[in-house]
Amino acid sequence: MSSNIVLECQALSKHYQDGKQVVEVFKSIDLALEKGQACAIVGASGSGKTTLLNLLAGLDLATAGDVMLSQTSWSSMKDAKRSKMRNKEMGFVYQFHHLLPEFSALENISMPMWIAGVSKKEAKQRAEELLEQVGLSSRINHKPSQLSGGERQRVAIARALANRPACVLMDEPTGNLDEATSLDIQNLINDLKVTHNMAFLVVTHDEKMLSWMDSAYRLSQGSLERLK
Repeated sequence: MSSNIVLECQALSKHYQDGKQVVEVFKSIDLALEKGQACAIVGASGSGKTTLLNLLAGLDLATAGDVMLSQTSWSSMKDAKRSKMRNKEMGFVYQFHHLLPEFSALENISMPMWIAGVSKKEAKQRAEELLEQVGLSSRINHKPSQLSGGERQRVAIARALANRPACVLMDEPTGNLDEATSLDIQNLINDLKVTHNMAFLVVTHDEKMLSWMDSAYRLSQGSLERLK
């Protein structure tokens, strides 16, 4: 495997047992995500995008095939080790930011670092740097309720970068934002992937996002078709 590849799946398949019937979500999917690149997966509702994201994140295990994060197989690890590696090597951003309402922007970004055992002093310094990078230095002590939708998503992105992960997985990150704010988030992702030499995988139904992606795929009828 190339040293530039941070996340890869090979011959990945997933099916569920529904009574006597086997429901196949997808079969034999291959995907590789490299440092400093943004990749999109588009697909209609119900096509299996979220299931694929869960498998790539090690939140669920495949029926067949394997997922490798930083050259380590998810299936080779027990739950506790998967959780520890996920917190260290992966960042997550969702359509709804999932910020903790009682904590400030600084504290929300610091949380993954506290869990990882980073000192309070270092976590604070790194969180301040990330807030500056996402253009929110002036919102450091604001709670989510005091921020706009776009600002909350910027805090969520900064939180995803807190432990300097190898890659960031994003599930409909602009789905709850207006067009202008969505464009701001897209520009931010482009800047961050270069600054941090980090991989971004974006799952979306918004095909307008494909124009600025390094690679893009469509998930349909259980197969992954390369679009660019």
